[in-house]
Amino acid sequence: MSAPSGLRVFSIPLRTRFRGITVREGVLLRGDAGWGEWSPFLEYDDATSRPWLDCAREAADVGWPEPLRQHVPVNVTVPATDPERAHAIVTAGGCRTAKVKVAERGQTLADDLARVEAVRDALGPDGLVRVDANGAWDVDEAVRAIAALERAAGGLEYVEQPVATVEDLAVVRRRVGVPIAADESIRRAEDPYRVRDLEAADIAVLKVQPLGGVRACLRIAEDIGLPVVVSSAIESSIGIAAGVALAAALPELHHACGLATVQMLTDDVVGEPMLPVDGLLAVTRPDVDEGALARVAAADDRVDHWRRRLGSVGQDRIS
Repeated sequence: MSAPSGLRVFSIPLRTRFRGITVREGVLLRGDAGWGEWSPFLEYDDATSRPWLDCAREAADVGWPEPLRQHVPVNVTVPATDPERAHAIVTAGGCRTAKVKVAERGQTLADDLARVEAVRDALGPDGLVRVDANGAWDVDEAVRAIAALERAAGGLEYVEQPVATVEDLAVVRRRVGVPIAADESIRRAEDPYRVRDLEAADIAVLKVQPLGGVRACLRIAEDIGLPVVVSSAIESSIGIAAGVALAAALPELHHACGLATVQMLTDDVVGEPMLPVDGLLAVTRPDVDEGALARVAAADDRVDHWRRRLGSVGQDRIS
């Protein structure tokens, strides 16, 4: 079964295993305003996937607010890999800020410290290092690990989601001197504003697909009242463009954004991928390149899978 006109399915291998996956899949939807991307992770249920589709429809059917800046500073993302690979990723990434994954299942704090030390060496003394634990620690583990990682890094810009719950996040924030960023405590929470109400974080990490689009994120940013870092969900350049549009529309942007993740893919769906130059991404609206898309087009069984999934979410009228 082939995809209807305007609906294309891509499958792109990653350069390094990340969040347990080695291939990134998703759907590209074409509308009056251009292309949008719908790429919820495979384990996500229908309810979790619906805001991702709202984001794609906004991009395809409506478009985005006018930008307030023409370039967005970005960080290189370092998976939970060995120190040598981490050093190479940062060196090749061309950014002055690095986000390092830590607390990976099956690894130790010693592994994290070695990785962070390698990243600091690659960045030099003036670069910024931030780490992301994806909520893997308990409070006491977080306090100990943050102190050790701060020493290894020679200073941390911030620690993202060190613990799982917003209540524990508030406790950790009061016990450490490193700024705390909230990601899952915003995008996976029934009430994202508990982060604000409990004074649980210094920085809000917003991801445009999981939160329903650029305008939805702008409302959250205004209401939550925290500095914002826009981060990706490892999208193609079509999806990254939505994150860049959000970062470009924010009234203030104090930190580099986690939007350089096209570097993690082995290919793309556009002719000129959204890759940073001197640590900056240009604010642009890329178009799908048919030759590129042909290289990464998903097999028919994966197209069928995504069409069924789209129907299950209740939006099968999109074509």
